[in-house]
Amino acid sequence: MSKALGIVAFFVASAFAGDQPQWGQRHSRNMVSDEKGLPDSFDPKTGENVKWSVPLGTETWSTPIVAAGRVFIGTNNERPRDPRHVGDRGVLLCLDEKDGSLLWQLVVPKLTADPPDPYLDWPRTGMCSPPTVEGDRVFVMTNRYEVACLDLHGLANGNDGPYQDEAKHMVPAGAPPLSLGKTDADILWLLDLVAGAGIYPHDGAHASILIHGDFLYLNSNNGLDRTHHKIRCPDAPSLVVLEKATGRLLAGDAERIGHRIVHSTWSSPALGEVGGRPLVFFGGGNGVCYAFEPLAAAPPRGRVAELKKVWQFDCDPAGPKEDVHRYMGNRKVSASNIKGMAVFHEGRVYVAAGGDIWWGKDEAWLKCIDATKSGDVTKTGEVWSYPLRRHSCSTPAVWNGLAFIADCGRTLHCLDVATGKPHWTHETKGEIWGSPLVADGKVYVGTRRGDFWTLAASKDKQVLGSVELGAGIPGCAVAANGTLYIATMNRLFAAQKAAQRSAPQ
Repeated sequence: MSKALGIVAFFVASAFAGDQPQWGQRHSRNMVSDEKGLPDSFDPKTGENVKWSVPLGTETWSTPIVAAGRVFIGTNNERPRDPRHVGDRGVLLCLDEKDGSLLWQLVVPKLTADPPDPYLDWPRTGMCSPPTVEGDRVFVMTNRYEVACLDLHGLANGNDGPYQDEAKHMVPAGAPPLSLGKTDADILWLLDLVAGAGIYPHDGAHASILIHGDFLYLNSNNGLDRTHHKIRCPDAPSLVVLEKATGRLLAGDAERIGHRIVHSTWSSPALGEVGGRPLVFFGGGNGVCYAFEPLAAAPPRGRVAELKKVWQFDCDPAGPKEDVHRYMGNRKVSASNIKGMAVFHEGRVYVAAGGDIWWGKDEAWLKCIDATKSGDVTKTGEVWSYPLRRHSCSTPAVWNGLAFIADCGRTLHCLDVATGKPHWTHETKGEIWGSPLVADGKVYVGTRRGDFWTLAASKDKQVLGSVELGAGIPGCAVAANGTLYIATMNRLFAAQKAAQRSAPQ
């Protein structure tokens, strides 16, 4: 490399913020990245600003995660990368960050029951949960509602245990085990939340694991049964804490959230420091946002501790509170739930809540909550409330005095964080299930129709680019190491400015 090119490479590399090892910013979950030099647009047809792209399965509901030279993405097995794995499976791919080539994969059979219940693990949804990476450990919830700790290197460096049953785990119960290869995942430990935490899950497993010290925090996915009118396990925890080293269940909430779950428990926890102490923020499947004290120490073996609640905020105090499933399918009156994550930023919590996409009212809001209070703060903790166009699965991005949120009414909203008043809205061509990403002064968001938008992250609306990607984009864009990653239902794109790609060569 010449001296001039080396200098260019240094400055380009130093402009990159680094890996994106979990969904959203570490702890706060804010959908904001410090990456610079990202493209305004890219074109798969011409290859403009496309570093690489690789095929996925036929349904990809996950968001990519980038860490330690690897890109992780969950998908299904309708386009098998290994002929040994045949049939409907959940798949977590570990790809090389340089070119998207396969390093290893975790392949997990469907969760079955007798009699069959498709709502436990919806057909062909694959593995929906984005993993969290710390050092050489990958933590993920599988499509079978198992929390798994994986070796970053897969089986290429041996089967490290203590878990040694990967060959059996890769096939349905009763099938002969498969021989292990270097492109298979290495499971270090595994906890089944159905058996271990007593949950009854619904539809599809989705959790992004929050790491705080020696503990893992995640939503349990407890939910309805196939009738959509009954909670089989109402006393099961909605928020659980595991020991990071072993996967042992250590704690859960004791708020009896399960009795008023509208659909399932899909909101992952966040963490922030308030008044000098950390708090865990959690959006319940009952439409209530909670703050808990983190677990101080692991309880003795055989005991599961209860998390101490600091405050709670009902995002829909006017909604039904009893017999909530009586209102299923009512688009005008229903209880509310929370699907996206609560975001902590400068002493406030931002969370979207409202009627369920499939079964609830169209009404939804972005709530701004004062995180410094205690007790039931429904009446005292609201800083502002902004009505969204329709339901929202989105996690907000809070940056530079602005808050960005998307909804299923095909609308991206830009608000003033001080007042909650809108600066602008932008109507897209399809409904948005993912969350906006703010990076490099831009807002990136995709739709289920397959259009991907770039707008200026400014109080003055400016569309910078849009591209049709040919398949729906249910997840979120991710920025890491100078590259923008976008997963459609069937393909993963790595977009990067051409000038940056050529600089280090």
